[in-house]
Amino acid sequence: MGEQSEKIKKNICMGLLAHVDAGKTTLSESILYQSGAIRNLGRVDHQDAFLDTDEMERERGITIFSKQAVLTWKDTEITLLDTPGHVDFSAEMERVLQVLDCAVLVISGADGVQGHTETLWKLLTRYGIPVFLFVNKMDRQEADREKLLEELKNRFGDGCVEMDMQSEENRESLAMCDETMLEEYLSGGKIEKETVKKAVAARKVFPCWFGSALKAQGIEALMSGLCEYAPSAEPLPEFGAKVYKIARDPQGNRLTYLKVTGGQLRVKDVPFAAEQSCTGKVNQIRKYSGEKYELVQTVSAGEVCAVTGLEGTYPGQGIGAQKESLLPV
Repeated sequence: MGEQSEKIKKNICMGLLAHVDAGKTTLSESILYQSGAIRNLGRVDHQDAFLDTDEMERERGITIFSKQAVLTWKDTEITLLDTPGHVDFSAEMERVLQVLDCAVLVISGADGVQGHTETLWKLLTRYGIPVFLFVNKMDRQEADREKLLEELKNRFGDGCVEMDMQSEENRESLAMCDETMLEEYLSGGKIEKETVKKAVAARKVFPCWFGSALKAQGIEALMSGLCEYAPSAEPLPEFGAKVYKIARDPQGNRLTYLKVTGGQLRVKDVPFAAEQSCTGKVNQIRKYSGEKYELVQTVSAGEVCAVTGLEGTYPGQGIGAQKESLLPV
């Protein structure tokens, strides 16, 4: 199980992306289970996956809507945003990209890099998002670790490096990705964690892990690696927020899903300037995890929430000091 700690040192907003059937939902279940966020492991084929809560999703066994879950791993609070893998729902997925600190791109060990995986890679490049790679289904007979790593390097560049720091070969591969890391490696044979973190943030390194979500293999290593190397965004000097989704709850309340990018948002705040076409004040701040939510009074930079009481908000909107988003491709 993920080790819990009382003191949260950082918040990461992480997206899970994959070609359909690479095992993304199974991976999200496994992460939530091992972190202690859920008590029972759900499965797509059993129609009880924690994040696939919509009736259509359960019926078809696919993710259609982006969802979120909050979990704690060691001293890091992670908001996990699960995105649709199906190409039909990629506009929904693309709006989520605009609030991510990093993404985990799930690759099927049985199929390797597929068509839609390449499309996702291009989008992640366009938005400049740091990427971690998890090669899933390594319990399958046809999954060949060396061949898969070779394919990742060919398709996505030499920055795809396995993150086992005990291995001399891996440290060498890492050193070749960036001059600072090369200098450190040549002078002392090792590379500082902080230097790797900077290289990941600059998209010079794409850390890779191999495992099986269904058999819960490799999850611990992936999550510990994420907590160590994932960058969190620099907060804006004053209040700002980015809207990425509008929905309604079962009672018909309008929900504005947003990420706070600077300062704080509090219940009863009126976050809009007089000249903006949006109106309303913050009635509730909800931190969702699956279908359930917790009501909070304040959210700070780096946190993701859903807000009731705001009218006229739209996906991609920047509030306060935050700029508007690009339109989805």
